[in-house]
Amino acid sequence: MRCIRLLMFLLVRSAVIIRRMYSTPERITLFSAGAAAIGAIYPAIMAHTGGQGIPCPMRALTGVPCPFCGPTTATVALAHGHWAKAIQTSPLACSVAILAVGTAPLLAARAAGLLAGPRPASERTRKRVTWAACVVVAVNWLVQLHRYGFI
Repeated sequence: MRCIRLLMFLLVRSAVIIRRMYSTPERITLFSAGAAAIGAIYPAIMAHTGGQGIPCPMRALTGVPCPFCGPTTATVALAHGHWAKAIQTSPLACSVAILAVGTAPLLAARAAGLLAGPRPASERTRKRVTWAACVVVAVNWLVQLHRYGFI
């Protein structure tokens, strides 16, 4: 038993785990690809289960839609080619879809080894991206409030 533990320790100690660093555009692309796959099959799942989907907790408790209401409906609409419905439902989902389409070639080029790996973003860039994300979420919330008759 002691010999097996020593062997396991030596194997684990010598093992090197290589994890590739992903940039924000790549993460958005991978997330969007997963969301598109789920959006493509979501109606079929809901048709067979007879469900109404997952209710928004904030809307269920207060009656007011949250800033993140609508992306499921918009993702399903985008996956089925209903662009106008998706834009009316959630600008957040549409902006993420646009980013995914724009960054997919970057992801493919990095996967093929044509481009170097990502560099860490500067603090200034991170702040700008955070502000831009906050603006998109705020606009999405205004759309949801208008959509449900609060504005």
